[in-house]
Amino acid sequence: MLKVSAVIITLNEENNIGRCIEALENVVDEIIVVDALSSDKTKEICLQHNVKFHECKWKGFAEQKNYANSLATNDLILSVDADEVLSEKLQNSILIVKQNDSYAKGFVFTMAMLPFYRGKWIRHSGLHTDYKKRLWNRNDAQWSGLIHETLSFNKPVKKIQLKGNLLHYISDSDIFNKTKSDKYAALQAQQMFNKGKKSSAFKIAYKTFWAFAFTFFCRLGFLDGKIGYEIAVNKAQYTKLKYQLLRKLNSEAD
Repeated sequence: MLKVSAVIITLNEENNIGRCIEALENVVDEIIVVDALSSDKTKEICLQHNVKFHECKWKGFAEQKNYANSLATNDLILSVDADEVLSEKLQNSILIVKQNDSYAKGFVFTMAMLPFYRGKWIRHSGLHTDYKKRLWNRNDAQWSGLIHETLSFNKPVKKIQLKGNLLHYISDSDIFNKTKSDKYAALQAQQMFNKGKKSSAFKIAYKTFWAFAFTFFCRLGFLDGKIGYEIAVNKAQYTKLKYQLLRKLNSEAD
């Protein structure tokens, strides 16, 4: 039977980390937590469980996750965020994977995100169709990117979609979400700038409009009701800020 190491990076996740760990305990063979020096009760909660807890100054999303992977005993890595929980069906899917030794390498397993926001499961707006690559052999790939980090594979691998959902508990706090969103927009603008991307007044307007329309209409956000509208507006605001910051970087470089 294959052995799996679950890897989680944290920073002030006292409201989420407990349920995340509990959903992993009967599925994986070890749980690695790398904490970026939290000031809340994250460490205390983690140490109430059978986890290997490490503290490390923040390195950036990709580097932090790669460092956490290096601490794992097993090559098969299950990467989850602290605000995510394996559904029961997804837990069973992973247990089935562990029973097949041929999955030891050369595969990446994806799972569907199912967000929970303001007391409601969000099944449209492009969020539930967001499939994440989260289970793979660490020798086949590493995380890369400043923001929205992705797995970069060093050889072709076969992708398999697992049954079940990765439940994503999004913070109900508008202030928290805006702060997080603004930080991500700045990081993504920098990443786009590093790749030579350009912005302009027209592009800002066009991209903002299209972000709303695509989320609310093409991705059926209107079926999520008022929350779907809010998600589309937030997506448009995020996109606007991202391209505004990119335009500023372009201007400063000229």
